[in-house]
Amino acid sequence: MTAPHRSPVRVLAAAVCAAGAASCLVACEPGTPGGLSAMAVSYTTDIAGTRALEKEGVRVRWLSCAARLGGAGGASPSAPAPAGSVRAAAGVDCEGETDEGGKITIGGTVTQEIGGRCVHGDLTAESDGRRVFRAYVLGDCNAPLPTRARTPGPPAPGDAGAPRPTVTVTVTVTETRTPVG
Repeated sequence: MTAPHRSPVRVLAAAVCAAGAASCLVACEPGTPGGLSAMAVSYTTDIAGTRALEKEGVRVRWLSCAARLGGAGGASPSAPAPAGSVRAAAGVDCEGETDEGGKITIGGTVTQEIGGRCVHGDLTAESDGRRVFRAYVLGDCNAPLPTRARTPGPPAPGDAGAPRPTVTVTVTVTETRTPVG
């Protein structure tokens, strides 16, 4: 039985659609009064956590994070809430694997997420049962905001012949030849 043929263009189009849908979910997901969104907290913790682990010498094969709003997860926030207010918090649980097949976990509480750049809270990472770090800020809060790729709009009037960006797909074919004996 042969595997179904998947057009590289269709695979690329599906990947672009999935990325667009994820970014729309982050933008549209209702957050807490404190401005937290479970999707944004998950995404930022995943990206910043992977970078922090790799900086500590852990070779990350994959990492996946999930956040739940209002979940304190037993950890204390990094800063007290102003008097008379309730500080929003999200419990975060990440799991993953090292390149060598070891287990990775990151868990704790996030009290603030800043534009896909960093999270504030109380997070602990472990790799193969060894504590790698405990962080109150994970990521680079001073990094430039992530930019979105702009898609070209329709051609301007009188610009019908202008060159347009194209998608390039590279297909690699591997052949194995058996000597005739």
